[in-house]
Amino acid sequence: MTKLLDKIHEPADLRKLAVAELPALAQEVREEILSVVSEVGGHLASTLGAVELTLALHYAFNTPDDRIVWDTGHQGYAHKLICGRREKLPTLRQLGGLSGFLSREESEYDVFGAGHAGTSVSAALGMVVANALQGSKRKVVSVISDGGMTAGLTYEGLNQAGHLAKDLIVVLNDNAIFIDPRVGAFSSFLSKQLTTDLAVRLQKNLVHLLRTLPKVGENLYHLAHKFKESFIGLVTPGFLFEALGFQYVGPIDGYDLEEMIQTFQNVKKLEHPTLIHVITKKGKGYQPAEEDPIKYHSVTPFHVLTGKAKKAKSPIPTYTDVFAGALIRLAKENPKVVGITAAMGSGTGIDKLSRELPERSYDVGIAEQHAVTFAAGMATEGWVPVVAIYSTFLQRGYDEILHDVCLQNLHVVFALDRGGLVGADGPTHHGVFDFAYLRSIPNMVVMAPKDENELQQMLKTAIEHQGPIALRYPRGEGFGVELDGDIRALEIGKGELLRPGKDVAILGIGNTVIPALKAARDLAQLGIDAAVVNARFVKPLDRELLLSVVTQISRVITVEDHVMQGGFGSAVLELLADEGLTGVTVRRLGVPDRFIAHGTQDELKKICAIDKDAIAQAAIQMVRAEKKRKKEGWERGSA
Repeated sequence: MTKLLDKIHEPADLRKLAVAELPALAQEVREEILSVVSEVGGHLASTLGAVELTLALHYAFNTPDDRIVWDTGHQGYAHKLICGRREKLPTLRQLGGLSGFLSREESEYDVFGAGHAGTSVSAALGMVVANALQGSKRKVVSVISDGGMTAGLTYEGLNQAGHLAKDLIVVLNDNAIFIDPRVGAFSSFLSKQLTTDLAVRLQKNLVHLLRTLPKVGENLYHLAHKFKESFIGLVTPGFLFEALGFQYVGPIDGYDLEEMIQTFQNVKKLEHPTLIHVITKKGKGYQPAEEDPIKYHSVTPFHVLTGKAKKAKSPIPTYTDVFAGALIRLAKENPKVVGITAAMGSGTGIDKLSRELPERSYDVGIAEQHAVTFAAGMATEGWVPVVAIYSTFLQRGYDEILHDVCLQNLHVVFALDRGGLVGADGPTHHGVFDFAYLRSIPNMVVMAPKDENELQQMLKTAIEHQGPIALRYPRGEGFGVELDGDIRALEIGKGELLRPGKDVAILGIGNTVIPALKAARDLAQLGIDAAVVNARFVKPLDRELLLSVVTQISRVITVEDHVMQGGFGSAVLELLADEGLTGVTVRRLGVPDRFIAHGTQDELKKICAIDKDAIAQAAIQMVRAEKKRKKEGWERGSA
């Protein structure tokens, strides 16, 4: 029997179906997504919850001429599936395959690339204004989740949209959970209002009541309508959005396709800002994901029948696990230590601190700027805030780091998880810019551990330090080194010489140090004696150690899991220039000056030439080039 999904190659095909056929199509879409994600991994619960919403939007709006702007992209797998990428879906998040988020390079239906939350309202409003300027009547829809509603950028967009009174449609996909349980006053407001099945039923019952009223006596009819609008306004967030200049519609059932399509088609006729409140359930249609949407937000390959991962969990702890364990220990030792994160409690390990010391753990929602300044305020009162945020997300708080923390020289600890190439999440999530955007700020100390044991040492160092300080560490497992029972602090600005040598000096930072050591062992078998330095600090550099090494060894390689512009290698070159050293040949290894696609971490490190083999090859080339120059010079001299 031919599946409905087999007929769908683009949304225009979807619109040829009868509305009554769409529930069956939704089921097929869910099954396809489960089939693919269970094999390759990816974001699951968000997409499962938004399948009917996706179909209703593409059915009601004339995409791609009408624009649908998805906030973040992890709810977009169903969108990809019906927008011409079904055959490529199994390549999701694989090297050379489909992005796990939205990508303008991938499809004309991906009208705005998204990987960070809170961008859809502003981007959609920009499109609305651009369309108005060129006389276009196309519709623009922003689809934002309740999680995205905690981002300050969202309110900036809503505020201007209400002021401009332009034809913007915002769909609030309210699924009652972020990646972790939702937080914040707005989220509590949504929860306390009757935006549940009860509210949806109440809305429908009132509409039914109005339809049964006799049309005679228009005063009575309009009075009833006013009553309905006022009552619904009291038990839903409508008055909040209407205060911002939006007409509020809802709440409506996110799984009633007929109602959603009719609502969207009616709203298309309006020409002023409108917000449609849709109630959905994260993980809808797959029981394990419905029961634990946090676990199934992002998954590795798993068995569909049981929900269990196909690959057993490694006994080696992740850097995040080590950070969380060390933070809990140090927080128990120091009653002034608090943990802060921005909607990434489970991702950063702050959720573990909150279970142990709930009164000293804060999740501020998707609000990185606020997280930084909130921490700065706590620091002025003598507390030691540890701000744990992914490197890529902390970029959003740059101004606050500079003005609110560093300018005032406040003791705030920044723990940057996912530093470096993160793998399958791709360019929106690679944390490869933090050395550059942090080390240029006065008063800031920047460090990166070579392994998981040094991570806990650096955390203790940061907590005991006075002033702004940051440590960044990679995604995934550590190297399996033994963890010290007694955590010791490191001396600020002091690296270590791990291996002496005479032919070439490899200066590593963070997770490139162990590969550098392995490369040195391989080089030794080729007769090349390589020194290896664990720099530990990007700022301040260990001036004494580095100068002692480079004055003895004229061939130097710097290696970092970070962009080369403004990174660790640049800092070393600046040191050599400031010291007036000449005759030193420096080869920098790092992430090139382009955005790196998605793939496994090992694949991407190989592509960027920062893995063990690339380090060894660079050393071989440097030594051979030097020997060639000496030989040519000797031959010219002999002639």
